[in-house]
Amino acid sequence: MQDFWVFGYGSLMWNPGFTYIERVPALLHGWHRSLCIYSWFHRGTPEKPGLVLGLDRGGSCRGIAYRVSGDLRPSTIDYLRAREQVTAVYLEMFARIRLLDRPNTRVHALTYVADRTQPQYAGPLSMADLETFVRQGVGKSGANPDYVIATVDHMRENGIPDVRLYELSDRLHGRI
Repeated sequence: MQDFWVFGYGSLMWNPGFTYIERVPALLHGWHRSLCIYSWFHRGTPEKPGLVLGLDRGGSCRGIAYRVSGDLRPSTIDYLRAREQVTAVYLEMFARIRLLDRPNTRVHALTYVADRTQPQYAGPLSMADLETFVRQGVGKSGANPDYVIATVDHMRENGIPDVRLYELSDRLHGRI
């Protein structure tokens, strides 16, 4: 079986949870990273939702591409579906990404984008609303602020800019 790629833009960047051969910075066009998903499972509940990242239409997103051995394809996809599709708020798709350490190399990578038709799709929110939902969210995978801070810390370490997420992280740390 042929190797395949997975594109991570949130917790998959710092906690992929699957075996990979290679980890490469990557760029996806046509989608941007956004805290646009109400979390009812991993980082919140239906009564007190948190927020998690999704890929929403427009712009571009820097993230991490993982090359996975072809013989691990079925088990990796099963794992990702169990992790990302708990409430079916994401659409699974293969998207064309550019590997940033090889500027002329583009590959198709499995990723998960926000389904705008789902009730968990939050859309764009004010900074005040982002902070409120993140602060209240606690789910099966832990506290929502921990998720946001870990993601932003990883983004900073890897030179991935995002003014809104950086500001939210600073607010959660009490620096603003």
